[in-house]
Amino acid sequence: MIRVAYDPTLFQGTATYYTSGRPPYSRDLVPTLAAEGRLDGSGRLLDVGCGPGILSLALANHFEEVIGLDPDREMLAEGARRAAQSGLENIQWAQGRAEEISTLDLGMFRMVTFGQSFHWTDRERVAEMVYDRLESGGVLAIISHAHEGRPQPEGPGYPPIPHEAIRALIERYLGPRRRAGQGGFAQPTDPHEDLLARTRFGVSRRVFCAGRDDIVQDIDAVLANYFSMSFAAPPLFGDQRARFEEDVRAALTAYSPSGLFWDWPGDTQIVLAGKTGQGKRS
Repeated sequence: MIRVAYDPTLFQGTATYYTSGRPPYSRDLVPTLAAEGRLDGSGRLLDVGCGPGILSLALANHFEEVIGLDPDREMLAEGARRAAQSGLENIQWAQGRAEEISTLDLGMFRMVTFGQSFHWTDRERVAEMVYDRLESGGVLAIISHAHEGRPQPEGPGYPPIPHEAIRALIERYLGPRRRAGQGGFAQPTDPHEDLLARTRFGVSRRVFCAGRDDIVQDIDAVLANYFSMSFAAPPLFGDQRARFEEDVRAALTAYSPSGLFWDWPGDTQIVLAGKTGQGKRS
C-alpha cells in the first residue's frame, strides 16, 4: 500500500457507516458504464476516491484488474474487507490523493471513475493527470446522485427522510459553516462539463440512469447516512454525539412512528469524457 500525507480527520470514523447508510446507485449504472466503455473483461480500472469500494466492487468483473485509490486508510481497509467477503481477488488498494496520480506508479487504465469524489479534487489539474493515465479510447466517468430537476417517482408509501430537519440539528450542534475535517468545504460552482472543456478532454456529455425508487431506510440507516458524510462525521460532535443522536432519533420518530423512511437519492448522473488522442494540450 502506498502511503502519503493526508488530513486524517476528513472522513475519520465514517467508513463503517458508508456502505450501510449511503443509498445505492441506479441498477442501470454498471450496464451503462459497460456499454459506454465497451467493457469486455479486459483492461484495468482506476477508481479514484474509492471510499469503501462501492464502484470498485460493482465493476470488478468487467476488468482484469481494479485499483481503488483513496487517501483514507479506514476506507481502504473497509474496501479490502468487503472485497474479500465477496471473493473478489482482482482489486488492489492504494493510499493516495487524486492530485498524486501522476507520481504514483499506477500504470495505464481503460476507465477511470470518480464516485461522488471529483468535487473534492483540484479538478482541472486532476483531469489532466487522468488524461495521461488513460489508454487511447479510454473513458473518464464522474458519477453522482442527481436530485434537483429530476422527475421524482412515486415512493413505496413511507414518508421521505426529513433532510431539512436533520441538517438543522447538525447546524445547531456544529454551527452554520459546513465542516470538513479540520477545515470547511464549498462545492464548486461550475459544472464538471465546463471544467473538462478547459482540459484535453474537451467535450463531455451527461447521461442519466433512473434512480432506485424502492429504497426504504430505518432510523439506524438514516443516521448511518449522515455519519458517513464529512460534514457530519462522528468525531466532529465530540462529547455531544450521544445527545445529537438522541435528538435525531426523536425527530425521525416524530416524522414516522414506524421508524421507516423512503430514501430517493435521485437519478444517477454520469459525466463521460473520452481520450481521443487529439487533446487540446501537448
